[in-house]
Amino acid sequence: MSLLIPLYVHPAEDPGAWHRLITAADRTYGVVINPANGPGPVPDPAFVAAAGALRAAGARLLGYVDTDYGTRPAAEVAEDARRHREWYAADGCFLDRVSSAATELPAYRALVRGLRRQGSAPVVLNPGVHPAPGYARLADLVVTFEGPWSAYVRAFSRPDWTRRHPPERFCHLVYGVPEALAPLAVRTARERGAAVSGPVTGELPNPWARLTPVLTGAQR
Repeated sequence: MSLLIPLYVHPAEDPGAWHRLITAADRTYGVVINPANGPGPVPDPAFVAAAGALRAAGARLLGYVDTDYGTRPAAEVAEDARRHREWYAADGCFLDRVSSAATELPAYRALVRGLRRQGSAPVVLNPGVHPAPGYARLADLVVTFEGPWSAYVRAFSRPDWTRRHPPERFCHLVYGVPEALAPLAVRTARERGAAVSGPVTGELPNPWARLTPVLTGAQR
């Protein structure tokens, strides 16, 4: 299976979760590195060590960068991506709070091209909903659902345009998943056209402070 892992907890706070992630790194699509809602003002030694161990275990690292739905200056986004590459040896970037509007496509197109020229690959976009179709052509992966399991089960709909793209281009991030149903969440994502997923049991305000039990269950 292909799992996208945003683990938003400090390695010193939950070293066990990071250790389990490192031992299962080969089962992931990528791991999102997020020291301080981005790279932070200076390198964090604990994240430097964790990132190095993940890379040694074969994980692909994605630096977390907030785009604030297109309102954040492109230069600031690019600087965050640069810091992730230089401090944590990130391969690519995970752009969060991405706009889904067609009107913002030109700006995001220019942003992604600039990031690729600087060496960020892959580029993951997270609008958290199905965006205007053009976004799927910009990124290596687009998160087209981010939300609770209850909404995923009852209210998910898939627009026809997504069927023109391979499932490997889409990801669903679902939180509040009952632990026993985490494997079902992965299968459901695949049935709905997303080959990449990351179901977690956590809830708001930070559901990504826990590993998905699909990953940790393999270690029991």
